[in-house]
Amino acid sequence: MAKRDFYDVLGVNRQADADEIKKAYRKKAKELHPDRNADNPNAEAQFKEVNEAYDALKDPERKAAYDRFGHAAFDGGMGGGAGRGGHPGGFGGNGDFASAFSDVFEDLFGDFVGGGRGGPRSRATRGSDLRYNMRITLEEAYAGTRKTIRVPRLSACEACNGTGAEGGAEPVTCPTCSGMGKVRAQQGFFTVERTCPTCGGSGQIVKNPCKSCAGAGRTEKEASLSVNIPPGVETGTRIRLSAEGEAGLRGGPAGDLYIFVNVAEHPIFKRDDVTLFCRVPVSMARAALGGEVEVPTIDGGRSRVKVPSGSQSGRQMRLRGKGMPALRGGGHGDMLIELAVETPVNLTAKQKELLEEFEKLSAENNPGISSFFDKVKSFWDGMKG
Repeated sequence: MAKRDFYDVLGVNRQADADEIKKAYRKKAKELHPDRNADNPNAEAQFKEVNEAYDALKDPERKAAYDRFGHAAFDGGMGGGAGRGGHPGGFGGNGDFASAFSDVFEDLFGDFVGGGRGGPRSRATRGSDLRYNMRITLEEAYAGTRKTIRVPRLSACEACNGTGAEGGAEPVTCPTCSGMGKVRAQQGFFTVERTCPTCGGSGQIVKNPCKSCAGAGRTEKEASLSVNIPPGVETGTRIRLSAEGEAGLRGGPAGDLYIFVNVAEHPIFKRDDVTLFCRVPVSMARAALGGEVEVPTIDGGRSRVKVPSGSQSGRQMRLRGKGMPALRGGGHGDMLIELAVETPVNLTAKQKELLEEFEKLSAENNPGISSFFDKVKSFWDGMKG
C-alpha cells in the first residue's frame, strides 16, 4: 500500500513553516493517541503515520529532501538518504520509532516535565538551612544582648574551594550523559528518561576527588558567630542569619541559620506580651492598716507602692512603663503588682491573746463575713420551709 503524502497526513500545505507543522502535528497526535482511541483498531497505525510525517517535516534538511524526492528520500535509494541512526528508512526499525516517540513525548509534554531538552541541569545546589535553639534570661530579653554561639555545619572545603576536585580543578562533563544529566533507556515501544547514574543529574563529574573532602566539596566545621538579640524578644521569636547555614554544593549559595529564642521562667516576674506581673506578699496588718511596700523592677531598680487600707488578696496596682519593651518599638508595657495577704503562723501566746481580742472587737468590720453568713442563714431557713 502506497504511503500517503506527509503534508496530507498532517493536514498542512507545502508552504507551511515549522510552527504550523508543529501545531498541526500536536493536534493530530492528541486526536489519534492510542490511549484515547481504545475502540479504534487503526489508531496505533495512524498515530505512527502522524509521527513519521512529523519526523520527516520538522527538520529543515529532511523536509527539503522530502520536497525534492518524496518518500524515496528515506527508503535508502537516493544515496545517503538513510534515516536516523544509519538505518535505511526513517522508521525502519523499532529503535528509530522509539526514539521518534521520545521526541513526540517531549514535544507534547516537555513543558510540563522540566522543559524537555533544555540542556544540562544546574550543578549548583543551595545549602541546607540550620536551626539553633537559644535560651536567654528575662533580663536579657528586656535589655537586649549579644551572644556568641558555636554552630557545627558543613562549610566549603578550603583545599578545593568547594569544587570537590583536587587542587580546585573544575569538574568535567559527564561521559555517560554528555552533560545532560539524564539518560534514555528503551523499554519496548517507549523510551524512558532517567537521571544519569554516573553524575546524579548534575551533568558533571570530578575526575580527581579532593582528598580533604573526598570529592564532596564540603567539610564539617564549627563556626563561631556573634548574634545580636534585640530588646523585647519573647519565646518563639525567630532571628534569621542570612547565608550562615550549610555551604551549597559545587558553588551553590549557602543556606540560612535560624535562631529560635526561648526566654527562661523568672522567679519573681511573670510575662504576658509586654506586661509584667509581680505577686507581692503583705501582712494581714499591713493590708488592713495600709502603708507602703517596696517592689523590684525588671531593670534592676526599686519602686515604692502604696497599699490602700483594707486591701484584699488579689488587689492589683499598676506601675506604668515598668513592663517589657515592644520588640519593634512603641515604648514599654506596664507592670502589675498583685497583693497576696498572708495569715500569720506560729503565733506566740501573747499574739493569740491579742488576735482573739481583736476578733471580738472586729465582727462588724468584716462586711464580707457578715454578708456570707446572712446568706447561709437564709439558705437554711429556705430549706426548712
